[in-house]
Amino acid sequence: MPSVDTGAPVAPGASRPSSPAPPARASRRTSVALFALGLATFALLFSTQALLPALSADFAVTPDAASWTVSAATIALAVCVLPLSMLSERFGRRRVMTVSVALAVGVGLLLPLAPDLGWLVALRAVQGAAIAGVPAAAMAYLSEEVPRRALVGAIGLFVAGNSVGGMSGRILTGWVAEGYGWRAALLAVGAVSLLCAVAFAALVPKARHFTPAPLAPRALARTVRGHLADPLLRRLYAIGLLFMTVFGAVYTVVGYRLVAEPFGLSQGLVGSVFVIYLVGTASSAAAGRLVGRLGRRGALYLATGTTAAGLLLTLAEHLGAVLAGLVLVTAGFFAGHATASASVSRTVTSGRAQASALYQMAYYVGSSLGGTAGALAFHAAGWSATVAFALAALVTAAGITLHATRRALAAHRASPA
Repeated sequence: MPSVDTGAPVAPGASRPSSPAPPARASRRTSVALFALGLATFALLFSTQALLPALSADFAVTPDAASWTVSAATIALAVCVLPLSMLSERFGRRRVMTVSVALAVGVGLLLPLAPDLGWLVALRAVQGAAIAGVPAAAMAYLSEEVPRRALVGAIGLFVAGNSVGGMSGRILTGWVAEGYGWRAALLAVGAVSLLCAVAFAALVPKARHFTPAPLAPRALARTVRGHLADPLLRRLYAIGLLFMTVFGAVYTVVGYRLVAEPFGLSQGLVGSVFVIYLVGTASSAAAGRLVGRLGRRGALYLATGTTAAGLLLTLAEHLGAVLAGLVLVTAGFFAGHATASASVSRTVTSGRAQASALYQMAYYVGSSLGGTAGALAFHAAGWSATVAFALAALVTAAGITLHATRRALAAHRASPA
């Protein structure tokens, strides 16, 4: 479906020149660099998630209060991603990503010094704002520098880096916190992310198809209005928000469930549960093949059904069943997210940075909503309430996809033979 003509000038770098694809070596460097960037930013962004039970115990606060150490970062990211996408049009995707990850790492190294929960939440908000430059520019960078036929796979690999970062950061913090406390755990994540940021800066190739543009807030507003007027983009944004609402609720709260009876896992073992993120690495990388076989809506139906089945399985009082449920939730979420985010990039022909930024805004609003509301539900009525909340979000996502399917079928029947 073509993107809406906003009347705004075409964003620089939005139309790909008919030049040959980058050399294989440059493509490999791009893949490794963006993988390292995704690893660093997701390890930092969700660095406190596996530590929530420890933070609740240390600061004597409820799960929903501790969850703000995650939600503050994701809310700040959602607020800042669109303005930073505009800066990426002026100063370049590569520069914005490099500065953003450097600032985020710097704040990450300060987190262990936070004297109380208020300071920790404030620093996490600053860190989230810094991280926002990565999603604001990364998708546009890939859209401009990677051949269109390989775009879904490239974005899937970047999302896979996100999943590895989320997994490794949580596992690392879990085990370090068990032995040395949550402050040492956050310091360890900061150190690992510093190494990844250095690797990214050293490896990422210079942009070949980017042309800087002057800052133009009015043109930005027109482009954003045009994207929001596109029914397909609106549906994709809503689906990204709802999938992340589910994922944020599950992984914010699951640590509290697993440290309590009947499971009674240690902080280190709870952190190790996040090795399940490797499933997300595989399912996000396979999103392109799923779309090729099932179509966009078919892939979204499969992702929704898989996630819902996983949620229901986590209601069991057996650790093996809970872990199997988390595997399905993770696989379904990452497949749905990779499908929706890649569809945004493939749908628009201009203003790619803004289109991707709007998706990221919706995505991280969903994370904040899921983390806070899921924790509130758990505090009020336990894990079953969190699952009910997540299932309601999934039913809404399925309804949006079903509406699109009915519209497509009606259009097909109405078209001439």
